[in-house]
Amino acid sequence: MKFWLVSILPVALVITGSCSGAEPDGADALEGASQLSGIPPSIAASALQAEAKEPAVRDLYADIGWVSLWSPRAEQAFVSSLEKRSAHGLDRLNFLPDLRQLSQAEREIALTRAALNFAGALGHGLVDPAKLHAIYTIERPEIDLGRGLLAAVRNDRMVSWLDSLAPDTAEYRVLADAYKQQRKAASGEISGQVASGSLIRPGDRDPRIQQIVHALVDNSYLPIQPQPAASSRSQAGEQDIYKPAIVMAVKEFQQDYGIRDDGVIGADTLAFLNVQPGDRARSIAVAMERLRWLARDPPSTRIDVNVAAAELSYFRHGKLVDHRKVVVGKPGTETPQISTSLFRLVANPTWTVPKSIQRGELAGKSAAYFRRNNMTWRNGWIVQGSGPRNSLGLVKFDMRNDFAIYLHDTPAKKLFDLQQRQLSHGCVRVSDALGFSRMLAEHQGIAVRWSKAQAARSMKFVELPTEIPVRLYYRTVYVDHANKLTYRTDPYGWNVAVAEALGFGKDADNKFGARVNAIWP
Repeated sequence: MKFWLVSILPVALVITGSCSGAEPDGADALEGASQLSGIPPSIAASALQAEAKEPAVRDLYADIGWVSLWSPRAEQAFVSSLEKRSAHGLDRLNFLPDLRQLSQAEREIALTRAALNFAGALGHGLVDPAKLHAIYTIERPEIDLGRGLLAAVRNDRMVSWLDSLAPDTAEYRVLADAYKQQRKAASGEISGQVASGSLIRPGDRDPRIQQIVHALVDNSYLPIQPQPAASSRSQAGEQDIYKPAIVMAVKEFQQDYGIRDDGVIGADTLAFLNVQPGDRARSIAVAMERLRWLARDPPSTRIDVNVAAAELSYFRHGKLVDHRKVVVGKPGTETPQISTSLFRLVANPTWTVPKSIQRGELAGKSAAYFRRNNMTWRNGWIVQGSGPRNSLGLVKFDMRNDFAIYLHDTPAKKLFDLQQRQLSHGCVRVSDALGFSRMLAEHQGIAVRWSKAQAARSMKFVELPTEIPVRLYYRTVYVDHANKLTYRTDPYGWNVAVAEALGFGKDADNKFGARVNAIWP
């Protein structure tokens, strides 16, 4: 039996009778459901066939002989779960039409369509990322939604089945809690904007400090400040001083948002201080959707590169053993979201310059420039020889993919000091790449072979005995290696389409945009 994904189109959710009003307590809802009939109504097969349009729905009913599926008890359990969809950032979407005006057959099919759509959103995401991006090869979870729904209805396990579909991880729960908090804060959102102006350095006196303190309190970087009693002019002036405690809170805030954590309050820091709870809720909802796209049981040994944060994490036997900065593709030559594997190390690599760079940045360069950068023409291609000035540095990490994407070293070490590191033509430059290569070689039992290859000073290849899975993905809100909820900008603007699909509107996530400069290669 094969089931197809049902197209998700927002429709009005109208729940009647005992399902309307305030969100019921889970135990009360289940207790009420247990008292309802577990027998589906009798509906003519011809009526069901006339209403079932989508392939997934038709396949399901064909498999059970075109009989009705939904008992009052199953319907109540489904509605109870659907009312709690805000726990997954899906509260702006409506899955169920007004059931009051529907015939029995229409009601039956509407419930099935909504259940398949909601279960699919939980199990592998609402949106298909392969339809959003020209390149997306990370496998999504495979779920037989039809069989799962049948079993859930027939065994009175609707709530537990739906609960089992979303990621069951600490990170997903942290995001869910944060979404709930920001959503609640957004309902009373009246926070004023901190005005732009000159830089504010530690120790400065500035009337905006009081607003900045309020913003830091709202974002939980400072405790709630006690309201002073009637104060003198001198005491009021004290509130305008940029004191050490505020500086520390600002530095922590800057770290979480990927801003240079120097404590100096400039345009970037003010922009993020002015981000409202509704904007943060939107970004969190997108982050939860992106998590639902990913496999629930990733390889225990793997390399994950978060392109939005320009960070690499190396897991070995289920534990994070290394975390470091990377430089990734700039807007226009974005690093794609792919699943691949690292299969060999290359010592002292040469670099064959892509045609796009030959025709662009290198067009018209003099012979002296070529000599200075150790570049020669070979069969119509520009090739840069091995050495410390090679654009790939002293080590390349070859990965299996059709997009010429790999990890590598770089002679431009200062780029790792930048907060926004979306600067390359698409490949991923690794901070202290030599140290990372030695770590991998040690873990793979090839440390001696790798050391000899490096000492040769010409290009040498060393295969890994066991290939390491690699995922390059894009996440702007996540729990970092220190178990802290972290926000990053949206340098590629990729959050916008996802946020719109989640019901946040076409201008979604524009406050998390980023400014980056292009640097090749």
